[in-house]
Amino acid sequence: MSFAMRLLIITCLFGASVATGCAKGEAQPQRAASAPAAVPVAVGPVVQKSMPLDANVVGTVEAYSTVSVRAQVTGELTNVNFKQGDDVQEGQELFALDRRPLEGALLQAQATLERDTAEAANAKAIVQRYEQLVDRGIVAREQRDNARTSVARLEATLASDRAAVENAKVQLQYATIRAPISGRTGALMVNAGNLVRANDQTPLVTINQISPIYVSFALPEPLLADLRRYMARGVLRVEARPSSGDDHIALGDVTFIDNAVDLSTGTIKVKGTFPNNDRQLWPGQFVNVVVRLATESAATVVPTAAVQTGPDGPYVYLVKTDQTVELRPVTVTRSVGNETVIRDGIKPGDTVVTDGHLRLVPGSRISIKGADAAKPTS
Repeated sequence: MSFAMRLLIITCLFGASVATGCAKGEAQPQRAASAPAAVPVAVGPVVQKSMPLDANVVGTVEAYSTVSVRAQVTGELTNVNFKQGDDVQEGQELFALDRRPLEGALLQAQATLERDTAEAANAKAIVQRYEQLVDRGIVAREQRDNARTSVARLEATLASDRAAVENAKVQLQYATIRAPISGRTGALMVNAGNLVRANDQTPLVTINQISPIYVSFALPEPLLADLRRYMARGVLRVEARPSSGDDHIALGDVTFIDNAVDLSTGTIKVKGTFPNNDRQLWPGQFVNVVVRLATESAATVVPTAAVQTGPDGPYVYLVKTDQTVELRPVTVTRSVGNETVIRDGIKPGDTVVTDGHLRLVPGSRISIKGADAAKPTS
C-alpha cells in the first residue's frame, strides 16, 4: 500500500473519532445552577395583649416641707436639746436661750402697767368729784373737761402698757425654740454658748419633712393632654426606683401639674407624692420614674428586636408559609421593655424575624433556628 493511501485512511479514522466525541459531548446534559442557601434566623410571634401606656423619665426627690429654724430674739444659746440628724416632732423643744433679760423686760412692762392703772383710777375719781362740784357751781366746767381729757389719755396709756406686757410675754416664749414641723434635722450650725441674733441669715438648723415626700420630674409637652385627660378619670399612679440600681420600688400618686410649660425645655413639671414610710427616698436623690397613664387592652405587640429602621421608617420581616420573608413597613406606637406596640402593618398571629436581619432581602428563603420556633403564617 502506498504512503498516500495510508495517510488517507488515518485521516478518516481521526475524523470519525472526533465526530463521535463531539456527538457524545452534545448528548451530555448541562449541570443545573445551585439554589441559594437558606438564611438561618430567629423568629417571634405577633400577639394581642394588654399593654401599659407609661412615661419613663428621671426625677428628683424633694422634701415635702422644708423649714429653716432661726431665732426670733437675740440672746445667748443655753441649751441644744437634740442631736443633728435626729427625727423631731412638731412642737418638740429644740433650743433654749437665756431667759433672764426677757423676764426682766416682762416685769418692767407689768410694773409700768400697774403704775398707769393707779394713775387712771385716781384721774377717774377726780372727774367724779368735779362733776359734783360743777353742778354746785364751785368748779368751772373747764377744769372738769381737763380732768376728763386726762382720764382718756391715761386709758390710752393703759392700752399701750397692756400691749407692751403681751409683747414681752411673746418675746419670752421666743426664748424656747420648738420644731415647727415633724421631720429630720440637718447639720447643727450653732452650739450652746454662742450668741444668736434675731432673724440671722444662717439658720440654727434645717428640718426636712420626708414622710410623705415629693418626687419631681418633667414630662414632654406632647404628653400634657394625655396626662390631664387620664387624671380627670382618676388618680394616676407613679413608680420611683433609685437610679443606683436598687430593686426597691416606691409607689405614689401624681398630685401636682405645673401651671405653665417650660419654654426653654418644652417640658412641664409634675410632682408625685409618696408615703415614704420606709425612708427609702431621700431629698436630692435621683430616681427613675414611671407614670402609668393608662392600659391598652388589645394592643398588637411584637418583640422589640423585630423592628428595624430603614430609609422609609420602621419595618419588620414577615415570615410567609413558604419559608420566605416579606419586608413589611409598620407604624410604631411605643416600646415597653422588650416589647413594642405596633399600630398598623401587621396583625396578631403573624410571625416576624427577630434575629438575622442583616443577611435578608425581600424574598429570601430562611431556616428557623431552634426546635421550638414559632410556626410562620402568611
